[in-house]
Formats: sequence, C-alpha cells, structure tokens
Amino acid sequence: MSKPDIHADDYALTMNTSRDMLECMREGRLDSISIVPNMCCFEKCMELLYGAIPNLPFLPLLSVHLDFVEGRSLAGRDKTPDLTKPGSDLMGLGWSGLFAASYLPHKRKKVKAQLKCEIKAQLAKVQEAIKKCMEIAAGSGVPCGQKGLRIDSHQHAHMIPVVWEAVLEVVREERYTLEYIRNSKELLGIFLTDVSLYKTYRPVNFVKNRILAFYSHRADRFCRANGMKQMYLWGLVMSGRMDRERIERLYGKMRRRAERDGRTLEILFHPGLTLPEEVTPEIAAEAAEDFYMRQDRHVEKEAVLGVQW
Repeated sequence: MSKPDIHADDYALTMNTSRDMLECMREGRLDSISIVPNMCCFEKCMELLYGAIPNLPFLPLLSVHLDFVEGRSLAGRDKTPDLTKPGSDLMGLGWSGLFAASYLPHKRKKVKAQLKCEIKAQLAKVQEAIKKCMEIAAGSGVPCGQKGLRIDSHQHAHMIPVVWEAVLEVVREERYTLEYIRNSKELLGIFLTDVSLYKTYRPVNFVKNRILAFYSHRADRFCRANGMKQMYLWGLVMSGRMDRERIERLYGKMRRRAERDGRTLEILFHPGLTLPEEVTPEIAAEAAEDFYMRQDRHVEKEAVLGVQW
C-alpha cells in the first residue's frame, strides 16, 4: 500500500505554531504543510523556515493556506469591503457569510470579485516565499518534490461555492500550474465502525463532515477533468484531537479504503500550539480559546512524531 500524505496546517499562524511544526519537519515527519498568508508574523515565520531548510531531511510540499476568516486582507479593505470588518482590514465576513453569499444573487457577484482580489494577493505572497524555499533547498542539496501551485484553506473555506469559483478563476487567469487542491472529503462510515469511539467525537465535527462532503463532488469532477489524483481527507471528525490511540485503531481501515478507491489519503494535523501572548486581533478569540491554545495541539504533535505509518 502507498504511504499516506501526513500534512500539517497553519504554518505562520503564530511564531510558536511555526516552531512546533518545524520540530516535526526536522524529524522528517511531515510530507506537506500549509502556510497562512495574512498574519503579521508571516515574514518572521518564513525566516525561521528559510534558516531551517539546509538541515531538513527533505522539504515538505508547501501549500497556500488561503484565509478569508481570520487575519488581514492583503488586497486592502478598499478592494475587499465586504470581506473585512467596518473601518478595518481585518477579515470579518466569516464562513457563514461566505456561505450565505454563495446563495444570495445580489451579493454573489460582488463578493466573488472581492475574493478574487484577495486570492491573487494571498497566492502571490506565499508563492514568492515558496519559490525562495525551493531555491534554498536546491542550493543545499535538500530533496524537494514541489512542482506547481498547491492550494487549501483555513477552515476549508475554499469548498464554499463562491470561493471555489473565485479560486479556480484566479488560477486560470494568472496561469498558475495547479498540482493540488484539497478536497475535504472524509469517509464518515469508518468512524462508525468502532462503537466504543462514538462518545469521543464532537457532534459539531460530524456536521462539518457532512457539509463538506456535499460540496466534495465538485472537487472530484475538477480533479478528474484535469488529470489530478483524487483524495480522501482524514482530519474533520477528529479535528482538534487527532490523537495517536484513535489514529492507530482506525488507520488500517482508512488506508485500505483509500487504496481500494484509488485515492491519496491525506491525514491532516494541527500540531502547532499558539501561546496566550500571541493572540492578536487578527485571530478570532473564540478560535484561540477553543482550539489554537488547547493542549490538544500537543496531542496532535505527539501523534505526528509517534505514529508509525
């Protein structure tokens, strides 16, 4: 069976998040990572990565972690007034607002145009940094398998219809070579095969799983049409606590199903912890308290470092 893609989200969310992820990279435990474009610590976090690359066993594949729900607008509030908070360049429309805009004809066209401005700015910023990473890796003799643009997003917002359309239009208009776009398609049935685990899942994560599954067919069609390998994601139902014990209990079933269906299995972790002093207005206070600062992130880091794939 082929090895799964061990992936970590949220590099450059905060400095400590990035340091934790770098520890996993130094051990050669991450196949790919996602880089947040629009936090004030971006440049400092990238400098950490640039400096670490010569001593890495290999450079993980690097994705642009498009962010429309937190951080600041890189295009500027003049170009993204409906995406930002009034009088601020902080993102403010949120997941629910983007979802609503997908089904409100009077808002959809306007929001999509603003999203395209923001997507162009975020892709350009991270792609420039990724190019530098690849150059450092090449100059240091560090293996790197990156070929083209890789895209995913914070809170899987790129799966929302208006965002999905805006992303693909920008990719086409800017003539990017797209090698990967995350399909947040997770196999719910696998989690239901072990009755003893039922009470360990958060009910809200089942809702996320079903919503994203509904929109996953569009991503499947796009990948088939463009000769891209289709995938399954593992990291929604267990989001926030991808712990070693449950992973090892379900891993065989997940991997066999992905093999049977001819799909890549991407196992998604958030192994970086945000420190209390790192919480700024760019980060949603509720998300910081419920997720980014929880010790469960160290549980995920321990799983990344400890599970034998």
